[in-house]
Amino acid sequence: MRTSAGFVPSSSGPFGAARLSARTGNPGRLRPAATSTPTKIPRIRSLLALSALIKITMHSDAAAAGLFLWLLLRQCCRSNWHRLAALPWPPLPLHFFGMKRKLFNRFRPRCSNPLRAGVLIVGLLSGIGCMDSFAQELQQKPLAEPKAQRAEKAEKADKAENPAQIQLLETAVRFEANGDSHKEVHALVKINSELGVRQFAQLNFDFNRSFESIEIPMVRITHANGGTTDILPSAITDRPNPAVVNAPAYQDVRIKSIRILGLQPGDTLEYRVTRTVSHHPLAPQFWLDHSFDRSGVVSREIFELDLPSPSSLRIQINPETPPDEPPARSNEKGERIVYHWTRKQSPESGKEPAKSAPDISLTTFSSWNQLADRLAVLLIPSEQESRQLYDKALSITSKEANGDQKMSDFYDFVSKKIRTVDLPLGATGFRHRKPADIFAGNYATAEDKFVLFAALANNFFGPAHLGFASSSGTVGAKDLPSPAKFDHLLTMSGDPSVSFWMDLNMEVAPFLMIPSQFRNKAVFVVGPAVENRWGTVVGSFPFPGRQHVLVDAALSAQGTLAAKVHYMMRGDNELALRVAFHQSAKGKWKELAQLLSLTDGFRGQVTSANVSDPYATKEPFSVEYELTQPKFVDWSSKKTVRIPALLPQLGLPDPPAWSASGAANAPIELGTPLQVETSMTLHLPPGTKVSTPAGTSVERDYATYASQYSANGSTITASRHIKFILREVPGDRAADYNAFRNAVQSDEAQDFTLERTETAPSKTNSAAPTGAPQKVPPKR
Repeated sequence: MRTSAGFVPSSSGPFGAARLSARTGNPGRLRPAATSTPTKIPRIRSLLALSALIKITMHSDAAAAGLFLWLLLRQCCRSNWHRLAALPWPPLPLHFFGMKRKLFNRFRPRCSNPLRAGVLIVGLLSGIGCMDSFAQELQQKPLAEPKAQRAEKAEKADKAENPAQIQLLETAVRFEANGDSHKEVHALVKINSELGVRQFAQLNFDFNRSFESIEIPMVRITHANGGTTDILPSAITDRPNPAVVNAPAYQDVRIKSIRILGLQPGDTLEYRVTRTVSHHPLAPQFWLDHSFDRSGVVSREIFELDLPSPSSLRIQINPETPPDEPPARSNEKGERIVYHWTRKQSPESGKEPAKSAPDISLTTFSSWNQLADRLAVLLIPSEQESRQLYDKALSITSKEANGDQKMSDFYDFVSKKIRTVDLPLGATGFRHRKPADIFAGNYATAEDKFVLFAALANNFFGPAHLGFASSSGTVGAKDLPSPAKFDHLLTMSGDPSVSFWMDLNMEVAPFLMIPSQFRNKAVFVVGPAVENRWGTVVGSFPFPGRQHVLVDAALSAQGTLAAKVHYMMRGDNELALRVAFHQSAKGKWKELAQLLSLTDGFRGQVTSANVSDPYATKEPFSVEYELTQPKFVDWSSKKTVRIPALLPQLGLPDPPAWSASGAANAPIELGTPLQVETSMTLHLPPGTKVSTPAGTSVERDYATYASQYSANGSTITASRHIKFILREVPGDRAADYNAFRNAVQSDEAQDFTLERTETAPSKTNSAAPTGAPQKVPPKR
């Protein structure tokens, strides 16, 4: 498994990719594996990476929770919604929803399971109490600092030490010819701050007891004053993974936890953890992907790989990370091969690396076909299992329904009626339950959801196929065959002439809607009669993408703003919000709406919120909230004020940097075709005179934009409409695109001027940044 910048290296295999984890924190309230953290509050992934992936997550402390959650929401929302130009967002090198267009953009979570993206947004609600004071601080205009002073602060921030520094990470992995494996990790961690104490207050190790065991032989604290404390075995607990608490069939998926008491800044934490894997369902095959740390969290890393030498073993090593010396034979017969790596922190550590293949990748699968055959045996339901569900299939659909309706009925049942047990792909060893048991139990992992869908649909359609996908990068036929490459499961079904891709895991995704990070990407296809193992998820959309935002507001004579904001959407952002509100209790909807309103530039207090049924996927999703904001304008000493249109700012991708070498610029990605309409009606106090800006209209073959502003008595209206037609703009048209972008931004910078006739004349005061509209250049 690849490791993101800011994370300690990960190893996956031989029995799963991004599957089982070791993490810090309360096992009853574990964060999803996709949680991102600021650079100087790093998450340590796979610190104790064993043969099946182990991860340690360093959580932020309570004091920083408000800021951290706020920044995380900002990163989520700036990608899926619109960039809020009015708020002075601090720069943040997070890449949770890494997208180009910042307004209502594609839902592209970079996590192992898109279901977790909604959970992640909902997790932000725990920091609501800290948001209010932070939002108030954002409203105050920051004082300008000298450029040299800002640069000095930035340099100091870059040099700030991590809350915890891993001084030594020593990993030894041994594979046997029968597929069994043993992995031991020894770590020395220097605790630098109270944040580091909290991050390592508890270690949690995920495992599947049906074929894995975890042992923690030693945990020791060396105190700054020279004393030592050994953590007793009584501090270790073994309990079901929180995701399976209400899923009895998956009780083998567990967490072994150990509390670290007495840890203080300046202390050094040392521990050893071993994982033994035996009789895995895919044995005797084994595999491993490993990447070394480049985040600067690890000072010194030692990695040893002890392998048998079967003829089927293949290994790829990154030329930038060669072993210390040529591999050695461990006995006279040369039956084993040992590789050894030693890496130390370099000056370049801490800089985010580009996406790349793992530094070490190995497998005993001879081909992707062999891997597909093994997975098919474990995951494809038999014809007999399918026939046993024929009557149940007829209870879900009818014989008279056409093919599309039958497929939609089966999809809705499995997606919505069968609760998703959010375990990483492969957590159960790719073994499936009986379809009849899944149907009766009403819960399933991603693999078992496919099994149930296939058993139902195969009675009326051709055999369903699995699509193994990767959300972290591109995987293809040239890579070594390994389950470690994938973290998400898609489903394909239909007739030989027409087939459909579906995502059964998110519970509230509309029929045929695939998360954008998987559209137009290659997937590994598993199932009967597959001619091409690598298919492409066609990027078609089940409906046109559109967004409507309606703001109905009133401004009182005292300057208080009351507004009702209504969103209606179809497309990627619909999916993001459906998941977010679906995973949030109804009592938290108002708080979630508060966060959304802040991203829109509304600094008032949300007083009520309501959404349409997240399960009603045949209709657009809508969100509506009401808010009030005292002192939106100050009439007491000002005759004239200027206010912006109360509309979300439209975010457009930045143009490419100018290439001095003369090389062609990369295309400018606009994303999935999308139509966005925003409109505002603002009722003013009687006697208020209004001056409105002029509207703008810009048309290109790749996008169009138009705005209108008007006033009728004490009521003003504004509307903006942008339509993205093409998915990208050729790089050689960057100048034309830049002109289009400038025209849109100039229009958005225009203000309304309000004048109260009953107040004394006063100097004009601007309530928001203004800017004169720029002349729109002619089309090219």
